[in-house]
Amino acid sequence: MSVLQTDTGPISIAEKGSQPSLSIKGIGKKFGNTRVLNDITLDIYPGEVVALLGENGAGKSTLSNIICGVIVPTEGSMTWKGSEYAPKTPREGLSYGIRLIHQEIRLLPDLSIAENIFIGRQPMKGGCIDREKMFLETRVQLDRLGLDVSPDTKVRDLRVAAQQQVEIAKALAHKAELLILDEPTAALGGKEVDRLFEQVERLKKEGVGFIYISHRMEEIKRIADRIAVVRDGNLVAVHKTGNIPVKEIVTEMVGRNVDRMFPPLSTPTSKEVLRVENLCSDKFKNISFQVCAGEILGISGIVGAGRTELVRAIFGADKIDSGDIFLEGEKIDLPNPRAAMDKGIVLVPEDRKQQGLVVEHKIGDNVMYGNFDMLNSGGWAFPSAIERFSKSAIDVMGTKGQVENATASLSGGNQQKVLIAKWIARKPKLFILDEPTRGIDVGARASIYEVISGLAKEGMAVIVVSSDLDEVLGLSNRVMVLAHGEQQGTLSCEEANQLSVMELAIK
Repeated sequence: MSVLQTDTGPISIAEKGSQPSLSIKGIGKKFGNTRVLNDITLDIYPGEVVALLGENGAGKSTLSNIICGVIVPTEGSMTWKGSEYAPKTPREGLSYGIRLIHQEIRLLPDLSIAENIFIGRQPMKGGCIDREKMFLETRVQLDRLGLDVSPDTKVRDLRVAAQQQVEIAKALAHKAELLILDEPTAALGGKEVDRLFEQVERLKKEGVGFIYISHRMEEIKRIADRIAVVRDGNLVAVHKTGNIPVKEIVTEMVGRNVDRMFPPLSTPTSKEVLRVENLCSDKFKNISFQVCAGEILGISGIVGAGRTELVRAIFGADKIDSGDIFLEGEKIDLPNPRAAMDKGIVLVPEDRKQQGLVVEHKIGDNVMYGNFDMLNSGGWAFPSAIERFSKSAIDVMGTKGQVENATASLSGGNQQKVLIAKWIARKPKLFILDEPTRGIDVGARASIYEVISGLAKEGMAVIVVSSDLDEVLGLSNRVMVLAHGEQQGTLSCEEANQLSVMELAIK
């Protein structure tokens, strides 16, 4: 009898009652002299969810890309349903029923939802695309996920959360037998997550297997049948249940104890930095609040509550219909982000790759974008000064990589650090972060939390928008809750908990 050894005891393959769909044996991968995967051996069975956990850079994405045919392994082998499986291209992987849903959205923005879902396999009738059938089948997939939008809606007109749901609908429409979900809920709210998990459970009963990559530990307990942990390219543990203490998993992921995730809260001053009075737009109405120096204000609410639209309006990126914004007691007009930056307001947006960074460009260049005014000398910005400025900024964040490296070469956590470093260098009065740790591993999260706390300790006013309720509760001196674009209440850190916030969020 074959036995898979784990740190929680052996799992007999015979207990599964079937052969693995996918069997990975001794898979390794080197890029030049750098080894990124070493001797990975793992089985995935029909109708189960295996959570693949690890820090950014641990090897999860490389392994996923090997399974899908994007990358060819250096050594090792795979079998699919008992037969040799060695895909050389993604199309070959798809032909076996294996599909990867990437964390980064890869839809074509100028095409409709239906066109994105059926691109390359459009239904035909009389030699032409059967658009009616395509739209009807798209509607079925959207209904399964509870996404109430028209199939002919352009993808660029959707919010990030809705775009992520379209990615998932596209995979479901392909009738995959093994789905690899890479941070599928990063942009989703509670209701959207529930609908996704309902679909996962339904597909499990149909024999579909899943590899589930996520940094949200609470999700792992809900959805995973087993947990596989990778660290530095090695498979360090396989648990036969998803119900493992978070501290144990985190320790396996980072190779050290992480006793405290959130730093202690600092005590705000009484000095008002931002005051918003009766702010209104087509996405929210009558929002009023203030933030003081040294304070972290968390903004919570389910997806669609108006959180992102509110902070974008304060940053001058979205139009305000009425209401007033005051900075240090002075009424200000913010027609665009440049005006906000000049006043000392910065925003780390929710989608760092689409809205915050040019990942194909150098790390140093990304730090400088938006900051050239700080080095302008007679209309010139000298390369040596730019390099010193950029290096100083990323050193503050402990960012891995050199200023001349491409930003795309960094992990998600380090890319986020570059984005935050860019704005820290301006020494702003108000620092706004929208989904600051989306798609970032536990170890990198802890360091970013320390930075956010440090901003408040230095006297900045900080606003944090997050779909992760634990994050909002752990970081914030106060939590303001929005629902349907309206302000439902503001809770002190003593009053705020999972129950009190959610009661306001679902009003």
